[in-house]
Formats: sequence, C-alpha cells, structure tokens
Amino acid sequence: MNKLKLASLGIQHVLAMYAGAVIVPLIVGGALGLTQEQLTFLVSVDILMCGIATILQVWSNRFFGIGLPIVLGCSFTAVGPMIAIGSQYGITSIYGAIIASGLFVVLISTFFGKLAKFFPPVVTGSVVMIIGITLIPVAMNNAAGGQGAPDFGALDNIALAFGTLLFIIVLYKFFNGFIRSISILLGLVAGTAASYIMGKVDFTAVADASWLQLATPFYFGMPTFNLTAIITMILVAIVSLVESTGVYYALGDICEEEVSEEKLSKGYRAEGLAIMLGGIFNAFPYTTYSQNVGVLQLSGVKSKNVIYTMACMLIIIGFVPKIGALTTIIPSAVLGGAMIAMFGMVMAYGIKMLSSVDFSSQENLLTIACSVGMGLGVTAVPDLFSKMPESIQILTDNGIVAGSLTAIALNIIFNVIPSKEKIAANTAAGTRVKLREIR
Repeated sequence: MNKLKLASLGIQHVLAMYAGAVIVPLIVGGALGLTQEQLTFLVSVDILMCGIATILQVWSNRFFGIGLPIVLGCSFTAVGPMIAIGSQYGITSIYGAIIASGLFVVLISTFFGKLAKFFPPVVTGSVVMIIGITLIPVAMNNAAGGQGAPDFGALDNIALAFGTLLFIIVLYKFFNGFIRSISILLGLVAGTAASYIMGKVDFTAVADASWLQLATPFYFGMPTFNLTAIITMILVAIVSLVESTGVYYALGDICEEEVSEEKLSKGYRAEGLAIMLGGIFNAFPYTTYSQNVGVLQLSGVKSKNVIYTMACMLIIIGFVPKIGALTTIIPSAVLGGAMIAMFGMVMAYGIKMLSSVDFSSQENLLTIACSVGMGLGVTAVPDLFSKMPESIQILTDNGIVAGSLTAIALNIIFNVIPSKEKIAANTAAGTRVKLREIR
C-alpha cells in the first residue's frame, strides 16, 4: 500500500472518531467550569491519549493488545458519571476513580468472561439507558446557551442548537456511508460557521494557545480516591467491556480471525492500561469505537498499518494545542444541538441492548423498571437518602450507581439464583434421566 493511500485512509478514520474525541472533553470541561486554557489542554491530551490507547490495543504482544484493527476513544458512557463525580467531589476525584477502574479492568481481564452472567443485556442495557437519561439535561442547558449564561434561552441560541440538530438529521437522511459516519463533526462545523456569521465566535483561545505542548501527568493535581466515585467508574468500565466484546467479535469476523479467550483477555488488559494512562494524564477512560468498524467495512481495507497511521496522526495533533483550541471556540448552543443527538443515541443504544431481553418475563420487566426508576429518581431528587448513614449513602447518592446496583442485584435475584420452580424442574428432569438409565 503506497504512502498516499495509507495517509488518506488514516485521515478517514481520524475524521470518523474526531467529533467523539473532542466533544467529550468539551462537555465535561464546560460542565466543571474549566478555564479556556484548561479546556484546550483537556482536548489536546485526550486526542493524544486516543492515539496511544489505540496503539496499545492494535499492538499484540504477550501481555496486552488484541491485535485487530481497532480504534480506541473516550467512552461516552463515562460523560454523565464524570460530571456527577467532578461536581460533587472535585476534578481530582474523577482521575482517582479512572485510575482505580483501569486497575480493576487489568485485574479481572483474565476471567471477565466468567463474570458475564452478572451483566446480561437486562443489566447493561438498563445502565446505558440510565446514563443517557441523566445526560439529556446537560444537552438542554447547552442548547439554551450554557447554564448561567446571560443570554440563556435567547432565540439565537435556540436557533443555533436546533439548526445544528436539523443539519445532522438532514445528513443522516440524504447521505450514506462515510458522510453519515462524520455527520456530527460536519454538524459542529456548520453550526460554528453560522455562529461566526452571527458574531458569536471568539478566536482569542486559538491565538493564545501555543504551537507545542507536552502531556503533563496529574495536570489538575494529584488524584484523590473516593469510594462512591470509584464504584461509579468501575460500573462504567464493566459496561464498556461488554460493549467492546461485541466489537472484538465483529472485527474478528470481518478480518477472518478467531477471537480466542486469550485474545479477549489481552484486549481487556489493553483497555485497562489505556484507562489507567487516561487517569494519570488527566484524560478519560477509553473504549473501542464502533463507528470506525463502519469505516473499515466501507473501505474494505483491514490492514493494521492504516490504524497505526491514524494513531500517529492523533498523537501529532495532540502535541499541537492550537488545533485543540480550535474546538474550544464552538459555541455552547451548537454543542447542545449535537449533544441532543449524541446523548439521545446513548439512551437509544441502551434500548437497543434491551431489545435482546425476553420481555415476556415479568422478572426482566421489573428489573428494568426498578433500576431505571431508581436511577432517574435519585438524579431528580438527590437528597432522597440524605438522612441515611454515610456508609449507605456511598451507594445511593449517585443515580447511576443506585440504578446500576439495583439492576445487578435484581438480575442476581431473578436470573442467577435458581427459583423453586427451576430447582423442581431440574430435579424432575434429573430423575427422569436416572429412570431411563435404570431401564
């Protein structure tokens, strides 16, 4: 493959994941009130770490790396939890929780497959749905201009937000393939261009940003470790591993390679290492990006060299803060319009995961109802358990944790612990087999 083709295919993969890579730091940083300089750092280091995380996964060795053409990016399911942790316990607690969850993934990587019965679609689908629901208020606040903005709810903000959303919908309607896969990115570009015409874009951050900056470990301070925050991020990491497993098998099928148990373990371990590095360099937890699987299918090129090229491009971009600063000039209203689509998709993906659940089972319906109800209830009424002992509040003062643990507990009660009817049925079946053997 010549260098020009390699570069063009690499750029195609960069474009497919770029919107997801930059919008997560913009949302989290914006929600936590970071300065323009801090936001520029966050975007740049995230792009850099996406490249490094991808290399960790593609490069297969004795200890880690699944060795398939997989792209890693920051996990969307972590956005809501990170905002909740940062708002309640401070930004250093986010990174303490990310590092701890990455270590947890590394430790369970060898036997995660055996834990799958505790995280079937009824659990993971409910968790993703809860995360999507808790993110919608963030999208709506941004669509109105950003919480606390003097022009909050102004007509021009509403027009920009829903104009951006409409543009994304039009791209989905009339285009297929690669254009559709980068529709969010094109929507952000179009919305920012419209904002510039309206005089709502300030290029000061780009002018002030330097041309070169090295990644700094613990840029926001030494990590702090809070048990609630750690439990939250571990739950997010488990959901990401379940999603990644599906992508591993899909790519194995596309590349006609067997995905063995050993390969799965090395893939999980690579994700765990990537998450830990994300915490150390004040970036984000990383997971496989399914949109790049679509690009790979469209191009028909399954070479790992393309992904290595793309990862190197991300690393180079990450060292240039001026490029990162370009994304920070996107107005909040434009981001809000794109967020409605993106966070709505998180919720819709949770519903899709639930589609494989047996809805004729009252137990499954009750699991979904109680877990989603608990997650949404605690998010809407955060003081619900404020009079409880602190040891219990660890598990109840966050809607995502409360809802997720409810789903896990009810799945164990209904589907893991055998009921009397199942025990009786199994006993009867065993008796019939023995009688046949005697005869």
